[in-house]
Amino acid sequence: MGDASADGPARQGMFASFGIHNYRLFFCGAVVSNIGTWMYRVAQDWLVLTILTEHSASALGYVTGLQFLPIPFLAPYAGSLADRFPKRRILMLTQALLGLNALAMFVLVASGHAQLWHVFVLAFLTGVVTAFDNPTRQAFVSEMVPLDLVSNAVGLNSASFNGARLLGPGIAGLMIAAWGVAPAMAFNAVSFLAVLASLFLMKPELLTPAPMRKNGKGAVREGLRYVWHRPDIMVVMLMVFMLGTFGMNFQITNALMATRIFHKGPGEYGLLGSIMAIGTLAAALIAARRTRPRLRILLSALGGFAVFTGLLGAAPNYLVYALILIPTGLCALTMMTCANATVQLASDPEVRGRVMALYMAIFMGGTPLGAPFIGWVGDVYGPRWTIWVGSIATGLTFLGVSLWFMRNRGVRVHLRNGFRRNQEWGVDVWTVDEARAAVASSEGEPV
Repeated sequence: MGDASADGPARQGMFASFGIHNYRLFFCGAVVSNIGTWMYRVAQDWLVLTILTEHSASALGYVTGLQFLPIPFLAPYAGSLADRFPKRRILMLTQALLGLNALAMFVLVASGHAQLWHVFVLAFLTGVVTAFDNPTRQAFVSEMVPLDLVSNAVGLNSASFNGARLLGPGIAGLMIAAWGVAPAMAFNAVSFLAVLASLFLMKPELLTPAPMRKNGKGAVREGLRYVWHRPDIMVVMLMVFMLGTFGMNFQITNALMATRIFHKGPGEYGLLGSIMAIGTLAAALIAARRTRPRLRILLSALGGFAVFTGLLGAAPNYLVYALILIPTGLCALTMMTCANATVQLASDPEVRGRVMALYMAIFMGGTPLGAPFIGWVGDVYGPRWTIWVGSIATGLTFLGVSLWFMRNRGVRVHLRNGFRRNQEWGVDVWTVDEARAAVASSEGEPV
């Protein structure tokens, strides 16, 4: 894929990246693997919460924390590795290792020998491999598609992940209720073969590899120095850190709310993940249509997430809780896709692997702190406060970042009134450049 013409002209629209041969393969493999991942998450949570412990929120928090603990420590070196070696080969290795790890968990559960410490160890090992897999996979997107399709590809990747989220938790819940957790874990182990097959079947000559660094000495410091001098990237990373650390703990909060507040079984718990995926899938498809990320979308999504999680924690019953999960998921995924595309497009190609590694380290690296803390909050103050903590943290972040931009980056607030036909009330947060572009466009000037 040296250019669009090598694989046919890039089509515009929601599914434009499907016009790229290698990306089509990657997407199909990812769908199968993502379904397995979501099935495994539900199975693992149910195993820890109801079989290996007596509904211990702290134990569930430790498992989640250990799964993400290696990421902030290893991700910068993983990014350096991604900038030095072919990303496709790195992904083949990491996906094979993740598959073997999943197979080990299945064998332990199926044989009846699984203990809590086994889950802890395998969660940590998963985190080690993921630290190398995630930044490489994120940076690999820009090698499969042209730069003008990166936002589209990121959106479709999210659609794949969240489309699988519609199916995976629900299937896992039904499977657990009928046969236990082992079959769900077996499917996850086998699903990694789909990703490996897609990577093997790609046409290397259609990829556009970024310039590879020959010497790894000082690479990590160089990446950190690059981001330090990019306040636009740093502020996005701050936003995703707060979201990932305190807000995106639904693996814990949904389990606690389903079992301890609403007194539901595995089927209803699994269904919550699928319902939330309605919102996240919608956000992913909208993101796929977006030509470029915008600050106002990023900030609006973060503010919306804070509001809806506040309502989520106050939900009086299971049905209301499930319905509020839809807009919550939409806001969360909108922010994540917008942030991901922003950082990728803002980074120079030769450092993109290291920048994305740092991005993933910050986004996911707060979980080892946040997840045990959220688990402790659940045990001490109750499940509802596990959600409200995230609402408060992201709400304060929204206010702080908005004020900072208004003071230091020339952000203006544009009010849309509802007096004209087919117009709704609303607020857009625009940068000065975006506001000027909008004015010029409305006056018929070129922008």
